Amino acid sequence: MEDICAVVLAGGKSSRMKRDKTLLKLTDKSLIEYQYLKLSKIFKNVYISAKNDKFNFLEDKSFLIFDENETYSPMIALNSIFKHIKENKVFIITVDMPFIENKTVLKLLDASNQSEIVVAKDDFNRHNLCGVFHKSISSKVQECLDNDIHKINYLINHCDYKELFFENSKEFFNINTPDDFDVALKLSEKI
Repeated sequence: MEDICAVVLAGGKSSRMKRDKTLLKLTDKSLIEYQYLKLSKIFKNVYISAKNDKFNFLEDKSFLIFDENETYSPMIALNSIFKHIKENKVFIITVDMPFIENKTVLKLLDASNQSEIVVAKDDFNRHNLCGVFHKSISSKVQECLDNDIHKINYLINHCDYKELFFENSKEFFNINTPDDFDVALKLSEKI
């Protein structure tokens, strides 16, 4: 994919998990390595957005994007990402959504010329951190931060955005708690 990269968001607190979920083992790989390798089959450049380097599998550390400050905020991560990447578009996904299908990513990419932001939606939710973001919204991201607004939902609602509907809501399963992780382990056995 030309002029587009992928970023896995891995800088959260994992407070509900009570331990760092990026390093939890899903099959024989940690969640972060699993997401990174999966996206590497689609994208030439895959970055990891984080607070610090805890990723032993990543040989080329130039693919790490560190948040510009210690506040836990996807808006701060997005701002740091836009400052770091050379590409004009970025596919963003959280580390804790490992079951997203490649065909879903490709459909989001295909629709990415239609709006500044294209995000996935299913019967239950709009997935604000699973989609394609154009670098052209950088000034809006900065404006949000200048006004102490950290909700990606607010940003999306104030941009030209498109929701792409997907029927299989299971692929958007999000691992937040130990119980969620138990479910994810069972789901990963079926893949």
